Amino acid sequence: MQPHATTVTRLPFRVPFDWDGVHAYLAARAIPGVEITCPGLYARSVASGGTHGIVRVQRASDDALALTVVGPFHDAATRAARLFDLGVDPDAVGTALSADPFMAGLVEARPGMRVPGAWDGFELAVRAILGQQVSVAAATRLAGKLVAAFGMPLTPGGAVAEPGLTHVFPSPAALVDADVALALNMPRARGAAIRAVAAAVLAEPDLFDPGQGLAVAVARLKALRGIGDWTAHYVAMRALREADAMPTGDIGLLRALEDEAGRPSAKALEARSAAWRPWRAYAVLHLWAHDAARTVAAGPTKTRPKTKTIPEQGAGCGHRAARAKVSP
Repeated sequence: MQPHATTVTRLPFRVPFDWDGVHAYLAARAIPGVEITCPGLYARSVASGGTHGIVRVQRASDDALALTVVGPFHDAATRAARLFDLGVDPDAVGTALSADPFMAGLVEARPGMRVPGAWDGFELAVRAILGQQVSVAAATRLAGKLVAAFGMPLTPGGAVAEPGLTHVFPSPAALVDADVALALNMPRARGAAIRAVAAAVLAEPDLFDPGQGLAVAVARLKALRGIGDWTAHYVAMRALREADAMPTGDIGLLRALEDEAGRPSAKALEARSAAWRPWRAYAVLHLWAHDAARTVAAGPTKTRPKTKTIPEQGAGCGHRAARAKVSP
């Protein structure tokens, strides 16, 4: 087999850019066998038709990332830019959110917050279904089992390899008739939801295309079996790049806004979030980060174990430099 060509592309972004925040978010959710992370690096397997390859994203400079692509994947730069949310103007987001005094404090504490996206909409939707009513760590383990059971072994060109990357994520065709619930020992309704999403994307290839508009995107997703409001908004926020998506019933969001008067209701959050439009998805990331930090600061209780940071996967990291070398 002839080795695939390797290309390196500079991906510029507007500063400030919270690389550490995006990287940590992706690291905690990295699918075993498909994604790996270590300080300064995100890498994953990719597939297009019958061709497999690898992409690597590293911090290259103060205003750019470096994208290394192994294989003929011509849309890799676009996908990577969506994954790391490079197209947004952080000053516009920060100014809008800071009209709310509480949000102003969160923006000041975490400048350049981004909404981590997705390399592939179908992959993200399946990951979201696996994560329904379980922890991030449990969902990540389930995703790894799904890949091992139904994913194709990675076959990059020539001797090119990335330790820790072993498979490509299962395609819709691989899951449309699969008994996912049996293979993963999880509720049958959740397995049926994955099959429904696979069937839907095979019938409607544009299901996860960005640019549909929030109302249309959420309606299409909620029409599918097993997709409720939370999952629809989560997928819209990350995979479809809908900047105003907000899963208002999310317990972490409600907990983050809890004060002396108590915890707000989902209805109250919906009303308050009107002031954050059209950037509510960025408010979501700020509130989740605030909730996580406050939970850690509160320490353990008799009823709640201490929250720990999920360690990054170390496979394939070796002693890589924190920043990639790339031409301006």
